[in-house]
Amino acid sequence: MKKSLVLFLSIVLCTLYSVRNGYAEDIKSPNVAGAFYPAEPSELSRQIDGFLDQAGPQDTAKEDILVLICPHAGYEYSGPVASYGYRAIAAKHYDTVVVIAPTHNLAFNGVAIWPKGAFCTPLGDIPVDEELSLRLMGLNPALVKDIPQAFAREHSLEVQLPFLQKALKDFKIVPLIMGRFDLSMCEVLAHSLALLNKDKKVLLVASTDLSHYHSYDEANTIDTRTISFIKDLDPKGLYKEALLKNTEACGLGPVLTSLLYANELGLRAKVLKQANSGDITFDYSKVVGYVSVALYKPKAAAVSDEKGEKDMLSSAQREKLLKVARQSIEAYLKTGKELQLTETDPVLTQECGAFVTLHEKGELRGCIGNMIGKQPLYLTIRDMAVEAAVHDPRFSPVKSSELKDIDIEISVLSPLKRVASADEIELGRHGVMVMSGFNNGVFLPQVAAETGWSKEEFLNYLCMHKAGLPRDAWKDPKTTIYIFTAEVFSEK
Repeated sequence: MKKSLVLFLSIVLCTLYSVRNGYAEDIKSPNVAGAFYPAEPSELSRQIDGFLDQAGPQDTAKEDILVLICPHAGYEYSGPVASYGYRAIAAKHYDTVVVIAPTHNLAFNGVAIWPKGAFCTPLGDIPVDEELSLRLMGLNPALVKDIPQAFAREHSLEVQLPFLQKALKDFKIVPLIMGRFDLSMCEVLAHSLALLNKDKKVLLVASTDLSHYHSYDEANTIDTRTISFIKDLDPKGLYKEALLKNTEACGLGPVLTSLLYANELGLRAKVLKQANSGDITFDYSKVVGYVSVALYKPKAAAVSDEKGEKDMLSSAQREKLLKVARQSIEAYLKTGKELQLTETDPVLTQECGAFVTLHEKGELRGCIGNMIGKQPLYLTIRDMAVEAAVHDPRFSPVKSSELKDIDIEISVLSPLKRVASADEIELGRHGVMVMSGFNNGVFLPQVAAETGWSKEEFLNYLCMHKAGLPRDAWKDPKTTIYIFTAEVFSEK
């Protein structure tokens, strides 16, 4: 009875506040206050403060965080995990927070939006960013629609709001609920959100829980697999594995959209906390998995190019990486094991994408790399050097007797940037990745200089021979084009 009265008074106060501010008919009252989280404001505030204090300072707190992936269960279960993400953005400034959550109650196609007014919680009202909402609807009128029924009983979006109110000040929201989706729909939504991000400081929050109702150990196995795709910013791999039921996330659509969005903005992922309901209830028979992930813009120096931008690496750092590459190949050819290394240089320990290319007497002998940094740079160079030497499928494995004739070249990559058309590509300065469906291919910047191809020849060959696409697929609007720069250096 007391909880019902508190909830009733909370809704009344929200409504009165909204009437004074001119959007009474567009106010969204809470659905699950008093159920998923406390309805009494002071109790709710104390509970969230306790979660945030327990999470403690995050090592990404100084990073430019643009995306959070957070759980949406009852606070007693998922609050301790969600708090890691919200602690990481505490006291940062965002003009607008776009919250994307999955539907649990209403079946519909596409994306539902609450385009104006405000959302009410026991902690007060959060105004909707009407300008951004209308622009998003205008970009995708067939995809993003005003469907108020989608919000009528949904909890997955609402539970993020009190955490946002405690972590941030003076922000608006764009509330989105995703219905039925496929990967192409997520790509369209992510691209539209990336366009809107240019005008305002935007935080994207993807609401999801992970596996449902497996045993504790089985859940951890499934969730670790799912999180690996998130950490690698691999939406296509995650989608494929989800269709095969090898991964689970009830907010798969929001997560895929956030990863595609992160790739457009050149972000990196940091897993802040993973747990499941068994860690709270100690019932390990049927648990629900949770994760908190921050995606942030890396603070990397500009790479060198013909325009004279500052190099990321000093000559000594370049020399050290080349030495790592050669010693790693030598060690693997002798022992069959990876070279054990440690490094303290902060530049060499940051996560960057990189390729290692081998030439033997002027001819290509192997080239393997990662577009997106998945581990410290010096370890990426160690691993890619070995991959280029013995696992490039185009060549037989390098032999120890060949090493004296092999020159090692390293390309350290900038974050990927999506472009609207090939007109933005500068041959000799930009490397290019094309992507369509599950097919993709990459050329490093130096390929254009080495071959002397025109831009059309460069892109035709990239599509046909690297991506397995029609030669003119780069002209197809369904093909995504990314550019990047590279700091290239070699033993010669």
